[in-house]
Amino acid sequence: MYYTHLDTPIGAFLLAGDERRLAMTSFSTGHQQRAPGPDWIEDEAPLDYAVTQFEQYFAGDRKQFDLPLAIEGTPFQQEVWAALRAIPCGQTRSYGEVARALGRPGASRAVGTANAANTLPVIIPCHRVIGADGGLTGFGGGLETKRWLLRLEGALPAHQADLF
Repeated sequence: MYYTHLDTPIGAFLLAGDERRLAMTSFSTGHQQRAPGPDWIEDEAPLDYAVTQFEQYFAGDRKQFDLPLAIEGTPFQQEVWAALRAIPCGQTRSYGEVARALGRPGASRAVGTANAANTLPVIIPCHRVIGADGGLTGFGGGLETKRWLLRLEGALPAHQADLF
């Protein structure tokens, strides 16, 4: 597995995968920071296909990703992650709305658990999921990072950013 750290406006951002598929992303903030494995190779070149798209995203010039992914998870997690990828940039959904979209209206907590297991934040936009009351809730990269991402995407107007 190859990895690199991108310098972004919100700190270092880990990208990991092989020459064909991206397997992991991680923020350097929050409670779910991921680190390279001991046998991983630090080399940006094999990940150029992803680096370019993330640089465009963090500059505000990209709204969607077109990257080959190595996504591993349970069937339910895969369903949740597909639903998250369907949330348009600049919009948010509550955990309950995601659960209802999956035809499982009582599964809000399970949706939250699947969000927490997401190893590809930003591409699988778990930051676009908020509380039923519209408040920002837990995020593996930290709430400040979530707030920044939503502001970048236009889902959180600047005047609202300090309300959460």
